Amino acid sequence: MTSHASPAPFRIATFTLSDTRTPDDDVGGKLLGERLVAAGFVIVSHAILREEPDTLRETIAFACDADVADAIVLTGGTGIAPRDRTLETLEPMFEKRLDGFGEAFRRLSWEQIGPRAILSRAAAGVIRGKVVAALPGSPDAVRLAVDALLAPTLAHAIALASGRGGAHAHHGHEKHGHDKHAHDKHAHDKHAHDKHGGRKG
Repeated sequence: MTSHASPAPFRIATFTLSDTRTPDDDVGGKLLGERLVAAGFVIVSHAILREEPDTLRETIAFACDADVADAIVLTGGTGIAPRDRTLETLEPMFEKRLDGFGEAFRRLSWEQIGPRAILSRAAAGVIRGKVVAALPGSPDAVRLAVDALLAPTLAHAIALASGRGGAHAHHGHEKHGHDKHAHDKHAHDKHAHDKHGGRKG
């Protein structure tokens, strides 16, 4: 009987973007790591970076080229204050944008904080084959983004962005198979509806 080893957990590098945070008060960064680990990922590194575009650009480029991680998740610097320049730095680097990430985050945020959700510029994309996600700095935003969005989708996104296709797409996320079953059932039900539902009695 042949046994198949489970794929190794995907590696995530995390960064806190802040001019003032230290390791002692980096609440968002610590929570980011904890939630990603709880979702089945491995944190290979964490660092606090000043909100300087050149520093961020060079750090992201190195992390991608050196293949030190399968994905990079940032927290902080996504607002509209003068020093919030994370998105201005990342967007020119994105080879592909994941527009749905920011859209979904703002929709979910609206349910929690109302109209202030429009001030969030959470975003994600692909840089040199690596998924890069930029989250707001507040702990509540980090928890929401990881638990509701990254936990169920990041492994699949990594597999696609890296060119590995479905090889690791189900890594650590059995729920995906359940979702696919539900999707298939929905398609079957829709087919039945289309076939029979159009008749008038």
